[in-house]
Amino acid sequence: MNTTPRIHAMIVAAGRGSRFGASTAKQYTLFQGQTLLQHSMERLACSAFIEQCWLVIAADDTTAQMLNFALPVQYATGGAERWQSVQAGVEAIRQSGAADTDLVLIHDAARPAVPSCDIDKVITAAMHEPYGAILATPVADTLKHSYAQDAGLPTYIAQTLDRSNIWQAQTPQVFRLDQLQKVLQHVSEQQIAITDEASAFESLRLPIRLVAGSRQNIKLTYPDDAALLSAILSLQT
Repeated sequence: MNTTPRIHAMIVAAGRGSRFGASTAKQYTLFQGQTLLQHSMERLACSAFIEQCWLVIAADDTTAQMLNFALPVQYATGGAERWQSVQAGVEAIRQSGAADTDLVLIHDAARPAVPSCDIDKVITAAMHEPYGAILATPVADTLKHSYAQDAGLPTYIAQTLDRSNIWQAQTPQVFRLDQLQKVLQHVSEQQIAITDEASAFESLRLPIRLVAGSRQNIKLTYPDDAALLSAILSLQT
């Protein structure tokens, strides 16, 4: 197996982050004078494996190309669903002359606090895998499965889940280019609902390696996350 593939970084920033509840697209939220997107790009720039980045944005995005980034950037236009945006980025990478065994690193714009050592760690792990690897953390909290009699009614505990083998997925997620293309095509053909790229591989029972990452690598999802993320970024600088 080729253990020295080229690394093609991609940040998916075509969504608006509806759960965050702001009028501005979440990736353009300001922290310490820079947008989330710029912070996330800076983290990727810290890796010696990454020399440039594909940025997948919405068709009507007029903000991204006005920003300064820590890496040379090439653009692709995203779709309505996340997997469609990733597929667009993968197609652009393929058209740029990438090889089948090259690695595609996919990162969320809303994860600007990923430690640079974790980026290198997941890339190194993926180099030795036929399909890929992702950053993740073992779940520490007690997990409850819930039920409600009907929408809008109170929610109750159905049962406690066994957390011993449960992990919380993060990004970056790193995959072989040809394999990523194949599983995304499968998702498209079968209309499978996925929440991350690793889910596409899971749908075909293809093994993706878990690499333990830092709990500092949180995702800005809800308004309450902003204060914690701001504190983490301040501590890291």
